[in-house]
Amino acid sequence: GMMAALSTVLLFLTGAAPVATLALPAIAGCLLIPVVVEVGLPWAFGVYGVCSVLGVFLAPDRQALLFYSAGHYPALFAVLGRIRAKALRYAAKLLVFNAAMALEVLLSVYLLGIPFESFAILGPLGPALLAVLANVVFIVFDRALEGLIVQYLHRLHPRMAKILRGK
Repeated sequence: GMMAALSTVLLFLTGAAPVATLALPAIAGCLLIPVVVEVGLPWAFGVYGVCSVLGVFLAPDRQALLFYSAGHYPALFAVLGRIRAKALRYAAKLLVFNAAMALEVLLSVYLLGIPFESFAILGPLGPALLAVLANVVFIVFDRALEGLIVQYLHRLHPRMAKILRGK
C-alpha cells in the first residue's frame, strides 16, 4: 500500500516541472522493485494497476501518465530476466519496449489529440531517428535498473526482510 501511495504521489507531482513528465513516472515504476523482491510479482502488478487507475484521476500531466504505462517494466524485468540466453533476453526486452512505445504513440495521437505530424519534427526520418534514440535510452535505463536492483538486494533487502518477517 505504501509503494502504491508513493507512486501515486509521484504521478500527481508530474505537473510540477517539465522534466517531471519523464523522470517521475520512471521513479514511480522503480518503486515496484521492493514490491517484487519482498512480496512477489502478483503484488507488484497489483500496485502498478492501482497506481495506473489512481493516476487517471490524479495526475495532471496526461503524457506522464502514458509514460507510466511503461511503469510495469521493473516488475516485468524479473520475468524477462528468467530468459537465460543474453541475446534472446535483450531481444525480448526491446520487443516489449518497442511495443509499448508504439502503443504510447498511438494513444498520444488518438487519446490526447497530439498531431501525428509532431513526431516528424526532425523531417521525414525523424520518427525513425527518435525510435532509435529511444531504444538507446531504454538500454541505458535497463542497465541502470539492473544496477539499482542489485544494490537493493545487497543493501536494503536484508534489512527489509528482518522488518517484514520479524526476524
